[in-house]
Amino acid sequence: MRAVLAVLLAFFLASSVHAKERLNVIVILADDLGWADLECYGSKFHRTPALDAMAKSGLRFTNAYASAPVCSPTRAALLTGKTPARLGITDWLPGHAVEPGHPLARPAIGQHLSLEEVTLAAVLKKAGYATGHIGKWHLGGKGYEPEKFGFSTNVGGDHSGSPLSYFAPFRTKTRTMPGLEKAPDGEYLTDRLGAEAERFIDTNKDRPFFLHLAHYGVHLPMRAPAKLVEKYPGKLTFGSQSNPIYAAMLESLDTSVGRVLRKLDALELTDRTLVVFTSDNGGLSVIEGPNTPATINAPLREGKGYLYEGGIRVPLLIRGPGVAKASTSAVPVVSHDLYPTLLAACGLKAPGKIDGIDLSSVLAGKEAPKREAIHWHYPHYSNQGGKPGGAIREGNLKLIEFYEDGRRELFDLAADPGENRNLAADRPQVVKRLAARLEAWRKETGARMPKANPNYEPNPPASDGSITLHARTARVTGTQLRYEPLPHKETLGYWVDAGDTAIWQLTVKKAGSYRLAVLQGCGTGQGGSVVEVEVAGQTLKFTVQDTGGFQKFVPRDIGTVKIAAPGRYTLTLKPRTKAKAAVMDVRRVVLRPAK
Repeated sequence: MRAVLAVLLAFFLASSVHAKERLNVIVILADDLGWADLECYGSKFHRTPALDAMAKSGLRFTNAYASAPVCSPTRAALLTGKTPARLGITDWLPGHAVEPGHPLARPAIGQHLSLEEVTLAAVLKKAGYATGHIGKWHLGGKGYEPEKFGFSTNVGGDHSGSPLSYFAPFRTKTRTMPGLEKAPDGEYLTDRLGAEAERFIDTNKDRPFFLHLAHYGVHLPMRAPAKLVEKYPGKLTFGSQSNPIYAAMLESLDTSVGRVLRKLDALELTDRTLVVFTSDNGGLSVIEGPNTPATINAPLREGKGYLYEGGIRVPLLIRGPGVAKASTSAVPVVSHDLYPTLLAACGLKAPGKIDGIDLSSVLAGKEAPKREAIHWHYPHYSNQGGKPGGAIREGNLKLIEFYEDGRRELFDLAADPGENRNLAADRPQVVKRLAARLEAWRKETGARMPKANPNYEPNPPASDGSITLHARTARVTGTQLRYEPLPHKETLGYWVDAGDTAIWQLTVKKAGSYRLAVLQGCGTGQGGSVVEVEVAGQTLKFTVQDTGGFQKFVPRDIGTVKIAAPGRYTLTLKPRTKAKAAVMDVRRVVLRPAK
């Protein structure tokens, strides 16, 4: 009997020692944080000392991507190692409703993460880890809480995409954020989640643990403690990082990260804890509520809700045992790579088929594993103005395909990280090859595609009969012409190729004559281009006027067109001659009933 007890005791001690030697894992996920928002990524406005210090003590990725341009799909991918297309969660939950102005109707999406998915937390919990979720969940409501996916504790996580309140009490009249029922009035949510993270680490310091700290910051609404906002004087200026509220929210987030790192130091856990910091999508760069835009992602194009780099490229910092210190990596990686990478660091293997790849060699500063491409599938209209599409990055080449009309854009990210030069017309064979690979990937993952919207009613008339064709509703053809949604623009710009055209669909409900006006801008010395307007079988011409700046718009009365019957029509702007470097910028076209 003594011999048996001795063996059991030895086994218990050995298991305990082995458990203590296992790596702890902390994933800190920011919400809507842009690639260029941290000082270590080049920001001159924001203050992020804790994250900058983390970058210096670990590895900073310069080509890290979110699995999607919006939150819920990326969160699901990170926790499962699978691409959103395979998971069937391709938009934020519950998703953007189909509108009459959308040519396409979105495909059905899962309204929660499937209970059949084996999450990172579930694998680690089975291996003896304490598992805790703190912060935003947004992967399902009742019956699909974090506890159903391997997390032993949950503070703050439910179906919500934004917090009930950034200041305590954290509740509405009907519900309270879970685990935050008791809080001193005025407590800031980001501070509270940092404190909860410290408490979790303290509680589980003597066993291996996995902490998923998913901050609500820096997501809307723009709210921050006044004393922090006051540290950032000045006003929000379009086109630059200058939002004092956003900066204060980010500073609070940075402070929270610092608290976690200092707690690890105090408990002597730093040398056996792997810490990851990243974001779920790019920064919000358009107007979407009070005190927005939050940030600008320059030199990257656009932001949250778009498949351009500003919408999907994110910061990624990793530090811990075996991770190269004070180093950077330009290897393209994506959120769902963290699943197999973190499991490998803990001596575990990913169960079943996944899409992410193990980045252990990259963390160690060695050669990256072979990867053919990274893919994205976003068959939705985003709140920010993005349109349904897919994308593929192969090496430095990136193809974006738009599902409305099949338009494809090709960019060389090494030479053109801002995606300003569309190479599709110059390299048609590359476009064809990448498009075929993207299509094959969609079929393999079971990606759900949008279909024609049966209730599509493009640009209907207002109550006074006028029809306004906004730049954002145009379909462009050619190579360089594009809609620029930045709040100081909202225009069709980059009209540098005379072969590019802008096309609108419009709905006419009353026949008659309409006066047609174009709101155009043109830089000093750039006027003189001749442009045709075609609608209902009629053509009008006008010469572009120099307005003293491409963003200085003046209305141009072009003439009158007759529309014989109600129905759907097409209006096209097409340059006939290009006088100088660019044709013009256009904010809108208006048809008003002629008196």
